[in-house]
Amino acid sequence: MRDRDAYQAVMGRQGEIMQRSIGLDYGRYATGTLAFDYERLLRDTGYEIDEIRAVQAATGVGDTPLIEVRNITALARSLARPGKGARIFVKDEAKNPSGSFKDRRASLSVHEAKKRGYPGVAAATSGNYGAAVASQAAKAGLRCIIVQEAFDSQGNAQPEIAEKTRACEAYGAEVIRLSVGPELFFVFLRVLEDTGYFNASLYSPFSVLGIETLGHELALQVKGLTGRPPDAVVVTHAGGGNLTGTARGMITAGATDTEVIAASVDLSGLHMASDGDFNRKSFTTGHTGFSLPFTTWPDRSDVPRSAARPLRYMDRFVTVTQGEVFYITEVLAALEGLERGPAGNTSLAAAFALAQELDQDEIIVVQETEYTGAGKHPLAQLNFARQMGVKIGRGDPGANVPGKRIVIPEHPSQIRARDVDLDRVRRSYLANATAALPKGTDLGSADIEFLAAETRTTPIHVREVLDEMP
Repeated sequence: MRDRDAYQAVMGRQGEIMQRSIGLDYGRYATGTLAFDYERLLRDTGYEIDEIRAVQAATGVGDTPLIEVRNITALARSLARPGKGARIFVKDEAKNPSGSFKDRRASLSVHEAKKRGYPGVAAATSGNYGAAVASQAAKAGLRCIIVQEAFDSQGNAQPEIAEKTRACEAYGAEVIRLSVGPELFFVFLRVLEDTGYFNASLYSPFSVLGIETLGHELALQVKGLTGRPPDAVVVTHAGGGNLTGTARGMITAGATDTEVIAASVDLSGLHMASDGDFNRKSFTTGHTGFSLPFTTWPDRSDVPRSAARPLRYMDRFVTVTQGEVFYITEVLAALEGLERGPAGNTSLAAAFALAQELDQDEIIVVQETEYTGAGKHPLAQLNFARQMGVKIGRGDPGANVPGKRIVIPEHPSQIRARDVDLDRVRRSYLANATAALPKGTDLGSADIEFLAAETRTTPIHVREVLDEMP
């Protein structure tokens, strides 16, 4: 291997590789030691909500239906206290070209790549986003490479990831499949440098702005159907872009008082970069293995400054178990005639429990669905879990142990939404933000204001927490 191709050499060039591959000089947005001008970073893309909607309409993305799931609402009301049980609506993003809301984020990135004359697009992802990028690239006549973290050291691949490989290749993309480990980012950098392709990162401004139309649409649809904005929107939460874009889009539609609730599958105790843990989870996205790390430090992503900043917009954060998501997936099919994939059903499981806390005249929206297929179906995931030695049973889902035991509820009354302590999450963010700074670094007022905006607190609170840290 040439010295230029060695790991340390490539990683040392990541800044220049990223700048060439996405066309943004992130350094020009710095306003302090830690602070950067987040709104300017997004604004400088030049895309407003109406232009984004036009870009997406040209490739059949967006304008998806909002469905009231009346039978599931009735079930929730039968379990709730008198007068409780909000109306539940589902935004059916499975109607997008590749079957998920990820088409929204891919559409703007591919459009930008085409406009700037890049020969192709590349993305590092094991999930729906790869299929979305490949689909949009095919429509634009651009080449596409998807880099996947696909299997463990024994060659075992989750059926959902294998399904995504199939989908990407069906849309004409080249898929580079890797084993779990730190080489993913290294290989992705090499791909970007060697091909000169556009980096269709999940965390770029283009990706997050593309999701704003989802929040904008659902707010207007709910108001059109009911005369007012939704009381709560539940968003399946992983890397933060889904929640960030949806919340920003709702704001543009005037839904400023809607509660934004993040929902993740609880996979606590499993490390996503561990070869042993990688296939002991039955969800490839929407779980705490992504949502907690990216919430407490967004800039761990594949761009210098992530445009996904979920703590800025999150009002509440809840978790559900794997078994509860599998159960509600079957409920959706059996009661509503909608067979949809696992990621969106994470927020549906949470919404089913949360609706029972709200009054019957209130409205809660499940922000997205995704398509299902052979590899994404609960039976495929559960069979693979058994092969990996995970025990499957029925009972109290509170007995679920990530990586060891999946417990599927015996009754819908057992579905619960468990709150994550947001104050603790905010403190973790502040600890991570300052961890790399030399001891004794004095943060300026711009940095403190930035950290307050990031955590939705005040400059006084930020200073108090920082003073308490060792």
